[in-house]
Amino acid sequence: MIFLQVLSDMFIILGILKRNAIKNVYWSSCQNSIREEIKSRLRSGNACYHLVQNLLSCRSLSKNVKIKIYRTIILPVVLYGCETCLLTLWEERKLRVFENMVLRRIFGPRRDEVTGEWRRLHNEELNDLYSSTSIVWVIKSRRMRWVGHVARMGEERGVYRFLVGKPEGKRTLGRPRRRWVDNIRMDLQEVGCGYMNWIGLA
Repeated sequence: MIFLQVLSDMFIILGILKRNAIKNVYWSSCQNSIREEIKSRLRSGNACYHLVQNLLSCRSLSKNVKIKIYRTIILPVVLYGCETCLLTLWEERKLRVFENMVLRRIFGPRRDEVTGEWRRLHNEELNDLYSSTSIVWVIKSRRMRWVGHVARMGEERGVYRFLVGKPEGKRTLGRPRRRWVDNIRMDLQEVGCGYMNWIGLA
């Protein structure tokens, strides 16, 4: 019976994904607002999460099966086209909060050894239980893989020229906005390659 319910929920979610694909929803929205786009993606991820939350808390399914449901059904909705996204600390925190919400549903509460009462798992405990890569690191790894792909295209491709080119004219006053290339440099610094020529590394 539980497998019939899994198949039914999966078909419902696949229908939602198909409708979103028809609408051509991309990370780069017309208003050029990544924050609004991430809010929209998290709403879609929440919709998928509520469809399968009974499966994620079902005792008949193992933790590994629940994690596979999360990574194959919920996560692709949130991370579609994430290679081109520009993340600030605000967006990273929102994504981590969403993932921790799903993981708390998967792993359930824990009984406190001192008081004997049930409590929610802390973020550090979730990180220890969840052995896979976090949602933010998935985005960073896909972003670095995509920039390597673009760097190998060559100067004759418009995407490459857009990546390495410098716009003409004067920018507006105030602090410069964080660019996508700035995210790439920060990602490379985290893996110990921050002072190398990242285009040459590709």
